Amino acid sequence: MNFYYEIKQELINNESYKKIKDYSKNKNDLITYYNVGKLLAEAGKSYGQEIIKKYADKLVVEVQKKYNERTLRRMKQFFETFKDEKWSTMSTVLNWSHYVEFLSLKDKNAIKYYIKITENYNLSVRELRIRIKNKEYERLPKETKNKLMENAKIKLNDLVKDPIIIRDDKSYDKFSEKILQKLVLEDISSFLKELGEGFSFVDNEYKIRLGDRYNYIDLLLFNIKFNCYVVIELKIVELKKDHIGQIKTYMNYIDKNVKTIYQENTIGIVICKKGNKFIMEYCSDERILSRKYILN
Repeated sequence: MNFYYEIKQELINNESYKKIKDYSKNKNDLITYYNVGKLLAEAGKSYGQEIIKKYADKLVVEVQKKYNERTLRRMKQFFETFKDEKWSTMSTVLNWSHYVEFLSLKDKNAIKYYIKITENYNLSVRELRIRIKNKEYERLPKETKNKLMENAKIKLNDLVKDPIIIRDDKSYDKFSEKILQKLVLEDISSFLKELGEGFSFVDNEYKIRLGDRYNYIDLLLFNIKFNCYVVIELKIVELKKDHIGQIKTYMNYIDKNVKTIYQENTIGIVICKKGNKFIMEYCSDERILSRKYILN
């Protein structure tokens, strides 16, 4: 087989196709680059890996400058990464630049996760790159990863990352819970995404009355997807048993005085400097979870 001729024709046909079939160019790009990657892999077996550079040197002159050695190697890697996948299960909504971001990942399940969230949230390449850089998939609980692999039903608790990344562009001499809350509120959108899907902001320092005293919930959220309120308490120390009692009281208050009969029971999340698995082991309320935070 004349591998170079086949590769050149694939690329030329794709460039021509994009000029008249714009509505499906993403799909054709992916199919073309997959086929080219396959041809490159086969050529490498016959002539050695240095053949890619020789092909690239000719293609940048005869087709387009963008088909350099780096691009060809990415096409070969694209084929090798997805050769066991069926095209029917691959997203053609995503473009080539999205798929290039996946090539650094070794875990196939991580790739599937990032493909799914890119589709669900219409992530740009830049937004996807940030999520991969922040190791979003890697920070999911092990049980959640198993559920995703098995396509099992997902609960709100499953998608809350651990640790939670809180953006911090400043350096404070003294750090307090008020400052931690301030950092959260300054980039509330990113914080909500760290928690998972469907979160919306209700209020901070949400005032409730317990007997003759007022108490203040650090953050009150509502999750649209799971139809429930979420109480957030921020702690700059290790998780303590008192924190569990505090957040459970707040959750019960919201359930009794705020939520309607059409909504699910309230969830509570203690975000703390350091977790304590022994305390959580004896926490009988599955609606309560704790997550460590890190400043970034």
